Amino acid sequence: MSAFVVCLVVPGLGRLWAADQSEKPSSSQPGRYRLRYSLQPGEELRWRVVHRASVRTVVTQTEQTAETVTQSVKTWKVLSRRPDGTVTFQLQVDDVDMTHRIGGRPEVRYSTREKQDPPLGFEDVAKTVGKPLARITLDSRGHVLEREQLEPDAFQTHGYLTVPFPEEPVAIGESWTFPDEIMVPLRNGTVKKVKVQQKFTLVSVKNDVATIEVKTQVLTPIDDPEVEVQLVQRLSEGTIKFDVTAGHILSQEIEVDRQVVGFQGPASSFHYRTRFTEDFLVDKVADRQKSADQLGR
Repeated sequence: MSAFVVCLVVPGLGRLWAADQSEKPSSSQPGRYRLRYSLQPGEELRWRVVHRASVRTVVTQTEQTAETVTQSVKTWKVLSRRPDGTVTFQLQVDDVDMTHRIGGRPEVRYSTREKQDPPLGFEDVAKTVGKPLARITLDSRGHVLEREQLEPDAFQTHGYLTVPFPEEPVAIGESWTFPDEIMVPLRNGTVKKVKVQQKFTLVSVKNDVATIEVKTQVLTPIDDPEVEVQLVQRLSEGTIKFDVTAGHILSQEIEVDRQVVGFQGPASSFHYRTRFTEDFLVDKVADRQKSADQLGR
């Protein structure tokens, strides 16, 4: 996916600008909403992310299950802003709590908040948590203009970094799409390119919160279970809530439940279920300003 997770709250005049431009219907086009991101230098925003995934495979009458639960806190530090609203921010993951279970084996758990050596397979997570992972340049419509990966083996979170908004204001019930391409490696060493698009629909705007439905649509015809079994793990379907006054995503809820038959012979099956949630926690800059205002009274 090319688009993914979120950003900000802006104090003072910046917040007023975002509100005037975003949360109210466009004065020139009544009933339509101009959706934009609005970040300010110095802002530091965090989200609590929970990702649950389970896989059940059956091959030649042998069944295997794997379950993973990952909880993390993701932080965006806004570094700079241009006059046109384009910003550069730094992404990092502050802490991770992971559990993994395969079949009847004992559960393996690792938390970066505890002083312990990471179990086998969790080493990369331990090395990158708390460090800047990427430096990203984003325009006000949510399009990623540049991404500099600072940690090649960085822990990867799921979900959408941003929702790419259209140029024109959007009416309730209206949809827009964002093209993408998924590279699927095959057992014979080749790679199949699969064209998809992310479809976004503005469902409602209530109390300055826009509810947006998202769904991945596969455009390339797929008739090979080997391709499909990998593709289902890259699909998304769910709801995103966007604070049109503050100019950032408030929450995400993505869920997929798909089954593929015949990926390794006619009797084989693959059942993939995943649920991803993300909830906005706090803007540290705004929180500090609020405390200062209270002390000054």
